[in-house]
Amino acid sequence: MKLHAVDYGDGREGLSFRCEGCGGYHTVIVKGPGAWAWNGDTEKPVFSPSCLVIGGNAEGETRCHSFVGCNGAQPGEIIFLSDCTHALAGLVRPLPEWSWPP
Repeated sequence: MKLHAVDYGDGREGLSFRCEGCGGYHTVIVKGPGAWAWNGDTEKPVFSPSCLVIGGNAEGETRCHSFVGCNGAQPGEIIFLSDCTHALAGLVRPLPEWSWPP
């Protein structure tokens, strides 16, 4: 399983995926206001537009910017854009299996 369903209880539903780049999880809204486009495939997903997550820690700002299944990645792959602050910037990887906890 690559994705984990999230129900916000307000008409929005999302899908989370594990990110090897930043070591966390990213969730995109696939139903309701602000929904991303999604191909409906839970094993080889395609999401559009890109997923941008900006955070911070004691060492400064962190940035993870990616496309899943498009713009240089095949369905089920994640491409980490060059503006990522982690070591996988510029690389394409298969979307990892879901696991919890990280």
